[in-house]
Amino acid sequence: MRVLIVDDEPLARARLAALLGECAAVEIVGSVGDGETALGAINQLQPDLLLLDINMPGLDGTALAQRLGDRARPQVVFCTAYEAHALKAFELGAVDYLLKPVRLERLREALQRARQRLVEVPREAVAWLHGRLHGEEVRIALDEVICLLAEEKYVVVQHRRGELLIEESLRQLEEAYPGQLIRLHRNCLLPPARLLGIRTLADGRVLARLDGTELSPEISRRNLPAVRKLLRLG
Repeated sequence: MRVLIVDDEPLARARLAALLGECAAVEIVGSVGDGETALGAINQLQPDLLLLDINMPGLDGTALAQRLGDRARPQVVFCTAYEAHALKAFELGAVDYLLKPVRLERLREALQRARQRLVEVPREAVAWLHGRLHGEEVRIALDEVICLLAEEKYVVVQHRRGELLIEESLRQLEEAYPGQLIRLHRNCLLPPARLLGIRTLADGRVLARLDGTELSPEISRRNLPAVRKLLRLG
């Protein structure tokens, strides 16, 4: 099982690495100190499991787990010194919750639970975006999304049943769902399956034709070659 350690304390990361060295069938693929770096490492290293601290500066452990949503991989085991966070951890779908200092036997139990969860869930679980609608927290499956448009502090999710506001930036979404979203412009992402074609206006601007909407977002010159290639490949 491929494991990524995420903790802002170097000594805590070193201790977890040492304990993992005493566990069978485990490969440490990385060790990072903050949530933003962890997002990039997840996309690059494709770990099966995160050993994730909760209290970190910037993007903390709970925010990172929320951003990962309902993916099959990586599973999450929270590691923290605060027992009060346990309920929140399981609400976020964590497979286990370890109190620091982590004991070897409890770590082995958590690894076994993670292995079992990985067997039970499909390799590609449904991806969900989480946001707000009329003050309520809601979610929308990524495959229902038509496009994502950046507007001031929020990103507007256009989908078949309306709109949803989310707080993640387009860059963060692009990193969280590599291959599942393509960029048309600095202010627009969409699932590749929504792209039907392109049309060029008299003034030289190029617009996208999308499935499920009359909206025709502009394609930047920078992103146009990749969009053309996608259309050629079908």
